[in-house]
Amino acid sequence: MDTVKVESTTATDFVAQFCAATAAADFDAMVDTLTPDAELISPLSGRLVFRGKDDLRVLLTAAYGSLTGLRWTDRIGDGARRVLLAEATAGPFKLTEALVIDLAADGRIRSLRPHLRPWLTLTALAVLLSPRLLRHPGVMRRAMRGATAP
Repeated sequence: MDTVKVESTTATDFVAQFCAATAAADFDAMVDTLTPDAELISPLSGRLVFRGKDDLRVLLTAAYGSLTGLRWTDRIGDGARRVLLAEATAGPFKLTEALVIDLAADGRIRSLRPHLRPWLTLTALAVLLSPRLLRHPGVMRRAMRGATAP
């Protein structure tokens, strides 16, 4: 990974804005924190890669729209890579998330790598997300192309 110098105050603002937007289910504000070419590697498959603001809007709306009681508990890091820890529920199940975020030089989010647990909740979340994502076959087709070669 290339080393990126991030101005701390700007980065903190976008990370804080992302946390506030997800907790409030403000999907427009959430997408505003992303770079145009941002990407998210699916925690469900590890092979699906969602890219660009339009596709990420669909995914993040489905994912964070499926959670209740989302609360960000910790923010770790102060450079170009951050880790956010959260708790929420998906249906009747408790969920914990560790979200690894890589930031662009302007402090916007360019990469999201969510890590979710426990397994039972992750399975329930997959069931909740499937119908929402299958309404957007183009998004799913593009995500199935996977990660690009380095």
